[in-house]
Amino acid sequence: MLTKRIIPCLDVDAGRVVKGVKFFDHVDAGDPVEQAAKYQEDGADELVFYDITASYQNRQIMADLVRRVMDCVFMPLTVGGGIRTLDDATALIQAGAEKVSVNSAAVKNPSLLGNIARKFGRCATVLGLDANRVSENGRERWEVFINGGRTPTGIDVLAWSKQAESLGAGEIVLNVMNADGTRAGYDLEMTAAVSDAVRIPVVASGGAGSPQDVLDVLTTGHADAALAASIFHFRQHGIPEVKRFLHERGVAVRMV
Repeated sequence: MLTKRIIPCLDVDAGRVVKGVKFFDHVDAGDPVEQAAKYQEDGADELVFYDITASYQNRQIMADLVRRVMDCVFMPLTVGGGIRTLDDATALIQAGAEKVSVNSAAVKNPSLLGNIARKFGRCATVLGLDANRVSENGRERWEVFINGGRTPTGIDVLAWSKQAESLGAGEIVLNVMNADGTRAGYDLEMTAAVSDAVRIPVVASGGAGSPQDVLDVLTTGHADAALAASIFHFRQHGIPEVKRFLHERGVAVRMV
């Protein structure tokens, strides 16, 4: 039986970990190197590192910070933000990342997913998908956003998920903007729909507020992994606590 993964996310801006609500109103949440070391100690299965303003500010991700983080941890690291070319992805892999996550650049240049997959394999190629529930003329649709959640694309979430898989993505991190930072629970409906639409792993992101929320998204939401930030950064709940909660309810997780 494959174990479900618990993944803390470090959203980084100007060299500091930050956390906002629905992608905005960010507050400081600590030093990324210190946070990474703490999550290593707590038994996180992986770590996701996003430079949240790199795409919006049209600059490259800080590879030196990635190196400093990887000097402190040995768990797999996924890095995203500001990756526009195969060379950008290569630089991050060389800095120590196991996977690279592309969002805005993949929408603008879908062949980038295939280029990364051919060089490093599908297992290293992650689609970061920022999704939002949008109401229009009394009807709701699920739309892909780029540039740190600032720019709508008009692209359907399920259609893009399937296309990304066919292009070479080996995993999808589904960031549901409406739920992000709210601690009101993951978007179970959208997560389950994306998980059922593709054959590659889906990492649920946005809305974790309790161990029960994590259980719900791994079961009802059909997610392969749960990503969380606020509940871990601000110590509402710890990774060992979440894993014990899941284990006691029959979910296969890696215990420390």
